Amino acid sequence: MRIVEPWIKVEKIDGKKIMKKIEKACRTCYRSEGNITEDSYKNLLKNCITRGHESVLEHEKITVRVYCDVGSYKDLTRHRFASFSVESTRYCSYDKDKYGNEIAFINPVYIEDKETYNIWKDTMENIEKAYVNMRKLGATVDICREVLPHSTAGEYVMTANIREWKHILSLRTTKHVHPSIRQVMIPLLKYFKEEMPEIFEEIEYDEEFNPKYYAKISIEDEI
Repeated sequence: MRIVEPWIKVEKIDGKKIMKKIEKACRTCYRSEGNITEDSYKNLLKNCITRGHESVLEHEKITVRVYCDVGSYKDLTRHRFASFSVESTRYCSYDKDKYGNEIAFINPVYIEDKETYNIWKDTMENIEKAYVNMRKLGATVDICREVLPHSTAGEYVMTANIREWKHILSLRTTKHVHPSIRQVMIPLLKYFKEEMPEIFEEIEYDEEFNPKYYAKISIEDEI
């Protein structure tokens, strides 16, 4: 059994370039392309968002790669206007060399009570033993996955347009959301706030959520 930490990789973006492309598309509606200046996108996007004219944000998209628990991406895949490619527990046989002959579980660091954490850990160990024993008895991966819990680690790629990211992050970074989702979504929101403040600065998130729980975020040329 491996206890691992979540992470998120984001394709390298140029926030200003993205926003200027959105501005150019938006100005088509009024044929006001002649009003474009170096910083004209700032007021235009703020006005669009204030008035609820956010369809222009759909012209650009961003892709991320996330490693987290199964429970998290079960919630995130409920967002209809995003595309997902998810590690399949139907086809990934965790008793094989490819996976280190063991199951990886995301570390629930937000479980701070030691006794509670130890119960979780013992349970994961028993689940792995059951999974391996079922495979030895000839059970298919389809059958064995029935014992896998929400804590099972999995990787997925997620793509959404800017408008949908704005919607997702406004919902999935609040204190009402499961901590395992806040772990990955808050760091992503903070990155988007830095790159595209005119679009994401208004989104509030759970600032009381301890930053030590944040998933590691890395910016990649390719993901």
